[in-house]
Amino acid sequence: MRKTFKYRLYPNEAQQELLRVQLSEACRLYNAALQERRDAYKSHGKSLNYYDQANQLKEIRASGNLQLANYHCCQDVLKRVHKAFAAFFRGIKRKQRAGYPRFKSHRRYDSITFPSHGDGNKLLEKHLRVQGVGDIKIKLHRPVSGKIKTVSVKREGNHWYACFSCAVSAQPLPENTNQIGIDVGLESFATLSTGEIVDNPGHFAQAEKRLRRTQRRVSRRKKYSKRWRKTVQFVQNVHRDIRNQRRDFQHKLSREIVDRNQFIAVEDLNVIGLAGGMLAKSVADVGWSSFLNMLAYKAESAGRQLVRVDPRGTSQRCPCGKPARKLANRQHVCTCGLQTTRDHASSLGILTFGLSLQPLTAVQ
Repeated sequence: MRKTFKYRLYPNEAQQELLRVQLSEACRLYNAALQERRDAYKSHGKSLNYYDQANQLKEIRASGNLQLANYHCCQDVLKRVHKAFAAFFRGIKRKQRAGYPRFKSHRRYDSITFPSHGDGNKLLEKHLRVQGVGDIKIKLHRPVSGKIKTVSVKREGNHWYACFSCAVSAQPLPENTNQIGIDVGLESFATLSTGEIVDNPGHFAQAEKRLRRTQRRVSRRKKYSKRWRKTVQFVQNVHRDIRNQRRDFQHKLSREIVDRNQFIAVEDLNVIGLAGGMLAKSVADVGWSSFLNMLAYKAESAGRQLVRVDPRGTSQRCPCGKPARKLANRQHVCTCGLQTTRDHASSLGILTFGLSLQPLTAVQ
């Protein structure tokens, strides 16, 4: 398995400037590679690939026209261009709404990746050695496990982070007989088939007042001025705090569920479609997609079984299979004798449906 370990970096002013120069050079290479592909197709009808452009790197670096310190970092930038075009053509082939790759501003190009650990980059006891920058102070709040494959330096607002992508082996947990179904919602974050209700923390709703104030400060500044850019940083900081709170909550909850249960059944939700309706803000705030992804990779690592079931009808029928009342009725009463809340009945139905798919899922 591949896991990413993220740590906070504390570069000094000189190191921050060197990192910004590296990001700016990577952005310049990205835009140049994109421009070359566009011009080649426009003038000659030829589509360039990654290898056509990577073969030019040695000559470009020898001429002194590129100040990126690491050669593999230059290759990674060209791979990003290749991935952008591959995603564009894949969307066209699927008849989806696909956006043509666009040029990037140096202010929005926020990460560089070194595909090899040790080629001018080394993790020391309390520092990370970055080629072309030096030894940057790092806070290792937990040990890095596995073999480091890539190292990425990332900028988030006025914070810097190091992301280590590592190849790790699965760590199965002791097996048990616990089974659980999970019904996610907006009023409550999740209702478990055990009857437990997980409240919706509403991180965005709690920070909305603070966010509104910082956005008003931005609107009073002259656009692109120094004071405007400084105030935009405050807005980015608010969004970063919301994101960190949401991820912390979801990580802890998903870890608790995976540790306790051997079999987990969830709904295979179309979150993108749900986020396009009138409840878009609430759906985006609750973060179902990221939570289900966390459950999936944690379950795989722990040797648990996670099954995604078809969400159609899970709220409109009893676990016994009989149709339920309208969605407006939040209490579930069935002729089979089950009396509970509708969300709890849905979680029981999800578990029942998931167990019925278990042999098929094991074969797949």
